[in-house]
Amino acid sequence: MGAAPIWKDFFIAAAGASATLVGLIFVSLSVNIAHILKFEYLPTRAAATLSSLMLILVTSLAILIPQPPGLLGWEVLGAGLLVWIQHVRSALHSRAGRIKHGRPAYELWLEVGMGQGMSLPFIAGAVCLALGWDGALYVLAVGAIMTFALSVLNAWVLLVEILR
Repeated sequence: MGAAPIWKDFFIAAAGASATLVGLIFVSLSVNIAHILKFEYLPTRAAATLSSLMLILVTSLAILIPQPPGLLGWEVLGAGLLVWIQHVRSALHSRAGRIKHGRPAYELWLEVGMGQGMSLPFIAGAVCLALGWDGALYVLAVGAIMTFALSVLNAWVLLVEILR
């Protein structure tokens, strides 16, 4: 089946944009790696950010492959769950870091909310695909757009705020 023709351009653009952002953020993180490693909770946050962008890439490429929607749903669900686990892991490390470094509680809740916002739409979209719901690609598109926005915010924290 593959992507419906009306969605093809969106997911091609999403794949290219996410791949580009993964590369740029990876290189940018390497510039600040010494500062990031000073705080035990930041490497997992960086990994969660990169994995979220990779989720857009993997999902977009999987959508472009001609295949039954149910199979696509299972593929996206597997990838989405892995990224969700990474965000949960990052939140747990942030909680420990918040306690150790006396960081404000809102930072933890912001990270938790961002992580869920970047992973849950993909899980929901995958379930919708597996169940054959016609609006599933809309859910995945919203997930991609939210993830782009939230990943850039996370990248800002890792690249700029860490130096303040």
